Amino acid sequence: MSVSISAAAAEHITRCLKDRGEGEGLRVKIKPSGCSGFSYVLDFADRIEANDAVFEQHGVKVIVDQDSLPMMDGTEVDYVKDGLNRYFRFNNPRVKDECGCGESFSV
Repeated sequence: MSVSISAAAAEHITRCLKDRGEGEGLRVKIKPSGCSGFSYVLDFADRIEANDAVFEQHGVKVIVDQDSLPMMDGTEVDYVKDGLNRYFRFNNPRVKDECGCGESFSV
């Protein structure tokens, strides 16, 4: 199982953790939600739990719980600047369909 982190995402996470003053990395969880079935939940992790999977690249950690890991395998976490919009994008090869608004997906 693996999750990768783009240089742009790593730079943004590093900046946010520095502004925040603490944190181990970005925690990503998948929960049932939305019209397509699942959505990503993002938060900063202040500690790493025993059952967490930790993926580190560019000096940044992405932390994924064991329940979410099978649906995240092979995903690249990216950070996109599109005009005035800025957001994390998950390039997840397991996604079969996404809702029109991009908030949820199915696997």
